[in-house]
Amino acid sequence: MATIKEIKEQLADVTELASPVFAQLASDGRAGVQAAIKKRQREIQAELAEDQRLEAMLAYEKALYADGLELIAGIDEVGRGPLAGPVVAAAVILPKDCKIKGLNDSKKIPKKRHGLIYNQVMDQALAVGIGLKSNEVIDHVNIYEATKLAMLEAVGQLALRPQHLLIDAMDLDLEIPQTSIIKGDASSLSIAAASIVAKVTRDRLMADYDEKFPGYDFSHNAGYGTKSHLEGLKKWGVSPIHRRSFEPVKSMVKS
Repeated sequence: MATIKEIKEQLADVTELASPVFAQLASDGRAGVQAAIKKRQREIQAELAEDQRLEAMLAYEKALYADGLELIAGIDEVGRGPLAGPVVAAAVILPKDCKIKGLNDSKKIPKKRHGLIYNQVMDQALAVGIGLKSNEVIDHVNIYEATKLAMLEAVGQLALRPQHLLIDAMDLDLEIPQTSIIKGDASSLSIAAASIVAKVTRDRLMADYDEKFPGYDFSHNAGYGTKSHLEGLKKWGVSPIHRRSFEPVKSMVKS
């Protein structure tokens, strides 16, 4: 009779709920075996659900694949709302039908998994472009226009020219055909890939700024108006990376 350890190893190779292995082991009365069966079935169900979720997030891409297009760039930004730091945009071209487990709108991915999924996107992407516009640019042209400029820069940084752009709720002044998608980072895998790249890139920048301008807790709040950030503003005043067109920084500068 196989040991429970051997059965667990056997179950690890099972990938379908209809596998005859489950039926063969059903009569094994050992509690450890039955627990292992249920555990593996739950894992397979979770894997199937994740695959279905990823498949649904490829709907926009698959419609373009059907038209013969494969170089599809997803574009997203991070950093419209903070009081400090740049707005960062990313453009990502994934291989056709690419599925990265756990990839989603960066706001829906647990913080501890950001780096892992970022690395997977960077490893699998055909091309990645990053665009960044500083707080000075934001103050000069406004955050909406700065976001567009960052997105344009990200597209321009791509090593491959995309055949189509999928953009999170924005239209860009480019000759490349494009589709603007409301909440695109939760609807398109390409945009979700851009979302996580932009997020991790900006978070790392803000962590660097925390060392350069200590006292505002940038490594934790990424420049957003948290309690610790506002307390830092009161104590240390406005730093060189604060957005002077955003309140309460604007009023502090005036006073």
